[in-house]
Amino acid sequence: MRVDTSVADAIADSDVARSPLVSAPIAGLVWAFRIHSDGVPEALPIDRPIPFSHDGLLWLHFNLADARALQWLTPANLDVPTQARALLLAKDNYQQLHTVDDCVYGVISDLLRDVADATEDTGYLRFVMTEQILVSGRHHALCAVDATRRALEAGHRIESAAALLETIVEHVANTMDGIADRVAQALDEVEEKVLSDSATDQRQNLGRLRRTCARLHRQLSGLRIVFHRFEHRHLDDLKPVLRLRAGKLAQRLDGLDHTIVEMRERSRLLQEELHLKIEEQGNDNIRVLSVLTALLMPPTLVTGIFGMNTKGLPFTDLETAFLWASLLMVLSSLAAYFIMKRIGIIR
Repeated sequence: MRVDTSVADAIADSDVARSPLVSAPIAGLVWAFRIHSDGVPEALPIDRPIPFSHDGLLWLHFNLADARALQWLTPANLDVPTQARALLLAKDNYQQLHTVDDCVYGVISDLLRDVADATEDTGYLRFVMTEQILVSGRHHALCAVDATRRALEAGHRIESAAALLETIVEHVANTMDGIADRVAQALDEVEEKVLSDSATDQRQNLGRLRRTCARLHRQLSGLRIVFHRFEHRHLDDLKPVLRLRAGKLAQRLDGLDHTIVEMRERSRLLQEELHLKIEEQGNDNIRVLSVLTALLMPPTLVTGIFGMNTKGLPFTDLETAFLWASLLMVLSSLAAYFIMKRIGIIR
């Protein structure tokens, strides 16, 4: 009995010696969850040591802007393939998804999170996923991983590591879908103003909406291409818990991207219609100015004639000369008005 106890103590001591995670808190960690074998998530305190020895899945989310996190993510602490760790610590800003030695790793885009809500700026989530652990990191606060954290805190069950990553991607789509709904509502308001001829101040709003649609399309296009490529790879050697349902995710992203493209086209058509209306207003203003100029030219000619300092001018000897000159100016304007009306310039 004593021998068994000493052996167990020796094994435990060797596990502690091999795992630095049980000796001190993990530097640069934002949050940590343990997904038990029955799918129940458990939030772990980040100010305490986190052992690897338990069953289930471990999710560690890091702030890669913290230099201490970069120092901790070494081969001694994280046993993943070299290329996976290199991409996790790199600064590549294009979306990708790879597999190697029962490990899935890559970079996906997400929207940056402000204090109150999602913004329209793009951020990137880097991750390395094995059967027992999902390590993710970001340089700025992101919406999708924060929504996934809240879902886990609310008791959302996770079946596997692949299911956890799929949940993150689903929240990426949900966040962009929310932005798309706001854009659609804003387009409805702009369209109503354009059709009601009160669209003088809508060019800036339409430009902002088109820029938002273009940003969302770039992100969704890259993300769905990544999952389409992943779907067509030969993943038979990959463990079942790591096999993403890439086809389902790609289908969801395709539908959302199609909606974004339609809104972008709609905003472009609205902008063209707005430009036509503004051009029509400008043409009407020019037409009014042209008519006013034409009406004022004859009186200007009359005043110019009576202003010449020469002999023989009419009405110079009459006491009512000013009245006759004024009458000539009025009659000349009326003559110009009837002539323009006759030829169709004035309707």
